[in-house]
Amino acid sequence: MKLKFNVFFILIIVSFAILSCTKEEYFQGENANLVFSEDTVLFDTVFTGIGSATRVFTVSNPNDLPVKITNIKLGKDDISKYRFNINGVSGNEVSDIVIPANDSLFVFVEVNIDPSKDLLIEQDSIIFEANNNSQDIDLVAFGQDVILIKDSVLNSQTWTNAKPYLVYNLMAVDENQILTLEAGTHIYFHRGSSFIVLGTVIANGNVYENVILEGDRLEHDYYDIPGQWDGVWITKLSKDNVMNYTQILNANVGIAVDSINGSNPMLTISNSKIEHHSIYGISAQMSNVLATNCVITNCGIYSVFLSRGGNYSFYHCTIANWWNYTVRNTPAVYLNNYFVYENNVYIYDMESAYFGNCVIWGDQKTEFNFDFYTSGVSHNFKLENCFVKIDTSAHINTSITENFIDNNYKSDPVLKNVKAYDFSLSEISPAIDNGKLSVTELLPALLNLDINALSRISDSAPDVGAYEFIK
Repeated sequence: MKLKFNVFFILIIVSFAILSCTKEEYFQGENANLVFSEDTVLFDTVFTGIGSATRVFTVSNPNDLPVKITNIKLGKDDISKYRFNINGVSGNEVSDIVIPANDSLFVFVEVNIDPSKDLLIEQDSIIFEANNNSQDIDLVAFGQDVILIKDSVLNSQTWTNAKPYLVYNLMAVDENQILTLEAGTHIYFHRGSSFIVLGTVIANGNVYENVILEGDRLEHDYYDIPGQWDGVWITKLSKDNVMNYTQILNANVGIAVDSINGSNPMLTISNSKIEHHSIYGISAQMSNVLATNCVITNCGIYSVFLSRGGNYSFYHCTIANWWNYTVRNTPAVYLNNYFVYENNVYIYDMESAYFGNCVIWGDQKTEFNFDFYTSGVSHNFKLENCFVKIDTSAHINTSITENFIDNNYKSDPVLKNVKAYDFSLSEISPAIDNGKLSVTELLPALLNLDINALSRISDSAPDVGAYEFIK
């Protein structure tokens, strides 16, 4: 009896040993997708000094077996501003973390920011690898003292230069509301963000303090990189927008102006710079735009695109294009009065497209062109006393006096330094003192001073373009 008991006891011990050595079973499929409580961990704390903030999110295992995460790491590794803590382990990388079946774990994330030297936005990601499947969650923190605007529809209000604004995803001015931007207001837009205007924008910059709209990459090398955000869209619900001394930089489309609403210009823009856009600088369709003393330069397709008719006036503007990122075979300025959709042609009146005392130049043989349907609709445009680059082989009849008056088609206006984005006139420019005073006098309140607030009427004649050369 004692022998039987000993044998039975030994069998129990052996069985226990065998079971204890059995490898724990994990979910092995590559479709063991983890579920995150957030797709982006957003640190919207304002950092006024060197500081840190902590956020938490959960990672869940929806499977009926445990999942082993073989590796969790920060995308930027040792140079990251972030650290995480999982199960009491802190750092930038951990291995072999098990989440039981239908369970979850907490991930604590900390970021340390020095706003005196760090980027406006500090981004990274945490990468989770399990069963040869990689997933990640984005980390976004704001590294300077900013006012965050995220997916916001705005009622009437005034923004000032007290702090910069940072737009994340989208901002919109609601219908019948007015957003006033005082001198020095600086708005940064994160990648893919948009500024949509259903109401009205009044940008009150001055020669000393411009209103600036640009991407949020502050490194010097990003100043002239296009396509960093989507741009400004003035919708057909909007009306009476005014921008003075405003810079709109490095978007896809600087300003898109939709169908006209009312008898006043949809957009009156003066003394402003619209530069480094991947598609268009100003795009307007069936609209009404008045532009004076504006510099519109270096865009991937057209600097100014006026389509589907409308009513447009450009006085003393410098529209130049030395785009150097991709091949450009389009002119700086292009006009049309129609569009084609599903083999149907829709035609509109081009009531007027006027360019007076403007520079329209660039590195293409022809920097001004148009395409009009002429039957049954108006197709009025006029270039008066402009330096405009038109090649004789472009089949543009510049002898038609209804459209072309006293322009210079061959003489290079000799801009100061286009590689450094200085589009003012050099001292040998033939555009100096070759402006038509009668054009300037059409809008004396807007045109007697140039974009730098220098007098155009204190010497023998105004200069052509946005800049007056001062000897």
